[in-house]
Amino acid sequence: MDNGSLSDHLGGQLMRLCDVAGTDPAEPLELLRNVLGSAGPRPLSAPPAWPSNIADDHSPVEFSIAFNQGEPPTLRILGEALGTPPGGLANMSATQRFLDTQAHRAGLSTSRLDSVRDLFATEDPQGEFGLWCSLVFRSGRRPEFKVYINPELKGVERAPALVSEALHRLGLGTSFRTILDHGVRPGELGRRDRLTFFAVDLHDGPQARVKLYLTHHDAEVWDVLQAASVVDGADTTEIAEFCAVAGGGRSRFDGLPLVDSYTFIEGADRPLGYSVYVPIRSYVADDEEAYDRVVAVLTRYGFDSAELDRALDAVAHRPLRDGVGLIPHVSLRLGAPRPGVTVYLSAEAYQVSPPVRRRVTAGGTAVAGPAGRSAAGHP
Repeated sequence: MDNGSLSDHLGGQLMRLCDVAGTDPAEPLELLRNVLGSAGPRPLSAPPAWPSNIADDHSPVEFSIAFNQGEPPTLRILGEALGTPPGGLANMSATQRFLDTQAHRAGLSTSRLDSVRDLFATEDPQGEFGLWCSLVFRSGRRPEFKVYINPELKGVERAPALVSEALHRLGLGTSFRTILDHGVRPGELGRRDRLTFFAVDLHDGPQARVKLYLTHHDAEVWDVLQAASVVDGADTTEIAEFCAVAGGGRSRFDGLPLVDSYTFIEGADRPLGYSVYVPIRSYVADDEEAYDRVVAVLTRYGFDSAELDRALDAVAHRPLRDGVGLIPHVSLRLGAPRPGVTVYLSAEAYQVSPPVRRRVTAGGTAVAGPAGRSAAGHP
């Protein structure tokens, strides 16, 4: 994209995003450098060191801005540390070393992670990733850390048993059967419905979470409404409206898949929160159309779109109409601990996906065809 390095590109975007979130950039920038490691100085004129599944262009970092009622936006970085040389096992080890270093430096609690670590240990990780980390920056607070594990890293068929045992060890096992009964279409576990992420907060606060993510390929909105019914207080009408606005009125998502997640907090025998993620880039012609839909979502939930404008200015280096994928996903969070809307932003460090050519249906309506590669969707 330019003559600078990966660190230069991502660091500039992060510094500007910190201003949007009201966060001092010093610590976020240092953490970003630590995540990137030896990949950071690599020039952008060279191809990506590793085909990271975090982003369509294989950037090993994705940004997001979470809009919450009554507080400033929250900035988050999703990252994959790369080994030297990079590879499935080497990247997992590099991400684990980063987390271990931060646990010692920042006093993180890894007790939950430690209790399930052996379940996911393997010398031959399978799937599109093994271990990712999330860095969360809230105005006036210390950074928070989360780890994302691929439940399928020992194979698709072993994922349900691994997740079941992990939740059991964490005292959350009673909900798993209910989630499978309601969140998975009959006969589709491991096929169109996949266990995608198992996430653990690395702190001991009262709102420390464990999250389980399901990906629903070729799904109807009804499928995620059924999945949400597990969570008390999850408003299915709101979920349906959100999917309609973000998805441009479609009821079936046959491009990139819908993703949903369940939030568990220690001491509760049922999930207390539910989120649904729409891969908006797959259902728009360009980012100008994606922007309009996201603004409509934010307005519906009472959020000022001016913060979105500032965030886009922080990361974009092109007009919105000149590409698709700068806004890859948008999510609705319901229930504990922080309901709201999250907008995801691609770094586009290596490539900009071109706009999708519109096609005309038999009824004369112009629509955009699915865009992007077949990714699982992000948390």
